[in-house]
Amino acid sequence: MKKSISFLLLAVSLALPAAAQQDPKAGKILDQMSAKYQALKAFQATFSQTLENPSAKVKQNLNGDIVVSGQKFRLKISGQEVINDGKTTWTYLKNENEVNISDSDPDSQDMSPSQIYTMYKKGYKYTYVQQVTEGGEPLDVIELAPENRQNDVFKVRLKVRKKDASVKSWQMFKKNGNQYTFLIKNFKPNPPVDAGTFAFDKAKYKGVKVVDLR
Repeated sequence: MKKSISFLLLAVSLALPAAAQQDPKAGKILDQMSAKYQALKAFQATFSQTLENPSAKVKQNLNGDIVVSGQKFRLKISGQEVINDGKTTWTYLKNENEVNISDSDPDSQDMSPSQIYTMYKKGYKYTYVQQVTEGGEPLDVIELAPENRQNDVFKVRLKVRKKDASVKSWQMFKKNGNQYTFLIKNFKPNPPVDAGTFAFDKAKYKGVKVVDLR
């Protein structure tokens, strides 16, 4: 059975109707940030993901790696690997040695992480909060709130570096008390990629069970 991946939850939460009015200062920063990433042919990043729920006394830390090129991506996190070539999605579960295959649909809830830098344009009202300094680095803090009140995410907080409009981190706050924090650690622009980067090669996974959900 296909398992969800927390990194994709941000993409899910932002797939909503467009907002009518926005904070122009926040919009300018977000547009600069979006243009920066869309100008790249590809990028690779390692990241940490922290799940916290203070009332439930839960705190979990995971590390992951992602490669993105346009609508294609390859994501590795917590024994799972998700590969998308823009048409097909392969979700490999290491413990089960199983891969689930499904059609890629950019309008579905399993939206591509490659859209994370443009999703603010649909369904969220964004507001400039403040400038902060972390580790001697000035950051702009922007908050996004969903227009759809039925969304289980009520707030997303982005931290964008002032020096180059790159994303340092973002937090996602859910109504059930869960808080997800994603911190970009190492970022590599335009790494070498080819068709094999975004395809599942069955030969490299000995004895893998294939579940075709298409």
